[in-house]
Amino acid sequence: MEGWQRAFVLHSRPWSETSLMLDLFTEESGRVRLIAKGARAKRSSLKGTLQPFTPLLVRFGGRGEIKTLRSAEAVSLALPLTGTALYSGLYVNELIARVLEPETRFSELFFDYLHCIQALAGATGSPEPALRRFELALLGHLGYGVDFLHCAGSGDEVADDMTYRYREEKGFIASLVIDNATFTGSQLRALASREFPDADRLRAAKRFTRIALKPYLGGRPLKSRELFRQFVPKKPSP
Repeated sequence: MEGWQRAFVLHSRPWSETSLMLDLFTEESGRVRLIAKGARAKRSSLKGTLQPFTPLLVRFGGRGEIKTLRSAEAVSLALPLTGTALYSGLYVNELIARVLEPETRFSELFFDYLHCIQALAGATGSPEPALRRFELALLGHLGYGVDFLHCAGSGDEVADDMTYRYREEKGFIASLVIDNATFTGSQLRALASREFPDADRLRAAKRFTRIALKPYLGGRPLKSRELFRQFVPKKPSP
């Protein structure tokens, strides 16, 4: 892949005295890992460019699993994420790095990601709605299809005041049992529309996406959640 394409840095770490190892999310190639040779050198033109949340144009190549960065240019300044929004952005980056198969195209998800971090950068309130919309978009692109609007047992449309229990690979079944896996019809409609007009439906969306993402994340905790709890202890983690 030698042509220019849009990209964001998900994560970077030193690779040698002068180079960086980068995880990128690109429009055409999805998640890729590459070496940026000389990027840490004192006179490198890339210093300050290869940072998370900076819109980039990149060219890279190579035949192995780890590619080589040929060129990179910042399209604009980094999106201004600070405080809770910054930790939320780091969470989104880690989520992508953990669940996407490498070098698999996710062009639509790339723009869902862009819209998410733009929303985080411009948010004056809670970042939660933007995070929940991105998580639901991610699940959809992973092929995780679930019908929020119909009972999987009867096929009937969900009723706002009824409760439904989520069953993996089946959907939502009408249930009288109330536990962590049950949702009201009103909450399910909010999930279907990705609109969360109140705290109850927003909390329900977080509960569902955590359940649904768990199989993709395995048993390892997300580092970004631990960082969030450490530095912002009074607020719920993403």
